[in-house]
Amino acid sequence: MSGITEGPNPNKIYPIDGNKNVQFIKPSLTKGNIVAGDYTYYDSKDGEFFENQVLYHYEIIGDRLIIGKFCSIGPGVTFIMNGANHRMDGSTYPFNIFGNGWEKHTPTLDMLPLKGDTVIGNDVWIGLDAVIMPGVKIGDGAIIGAKSVVTKDVEPFTIVGGNPAKQIKKRFSESKISELLKIKWWDLEHQIMNDNIDAILSYDMEVLKQISKADD
Repeated sequence: MSGITEGPNPNKIYPIDGNKNVQFIKPSLTKGNIVAGDYTYYDSKDGEFFENQVLYHYEIIGDRLIIGKFCSIGPGVTFIMNGANHRMDGSTYPFNIFGNGWEKHTPTLDMLPLKGDTVIGNDVWIGLDAVIMPGVKIGDGAIIGAKSVVTKDVEPFTIVGGNPAKQIKKRFSESKISELLKIKWWDLEHQIMNDNIDAILSYDMEVLKQISKADD
């Protein structure tokens, strides 16, 4: 990216020299059905690539995992995709995968309880060993507690935790959340964002409103 004077290179897999655990996801991707925004990172346990944490993700299903910018994804976070689903209108046993004549019982996609794309917003923090189930939508600025199992959509700037994950609290007032969703600091021109990281970290709303207008 041109014009960057400070900060890490978002196109470098390992942004911290000598650290093979913290990795920017976007430049590490090899599969077209996973999309990640700039600066979103995965803190791996043993240096494994993020794609290894996305399970049952088969192209024939057609679902995508879409992750925004500036997300923090903790060690062991797992995304379960729609390929994990079994038929539920009768026996759940997948006879077809064992062949030997049973393959004729392969279900069509319309027989499976598919949930669509899994979509993670911007500036989302997902804690250690959390599990995100198929088709879940997590809003901008949300926080997912460690070891949570997220089975339902999470609203923007909301903290959830538990199994199944439930709302703990909103991070800010509804009016402040509304303003933040209008400002969308993660979409600011890089140098403007870079010059105002302190305001972003503290959510200084007056400064954020001003720089958002300057970026229009």
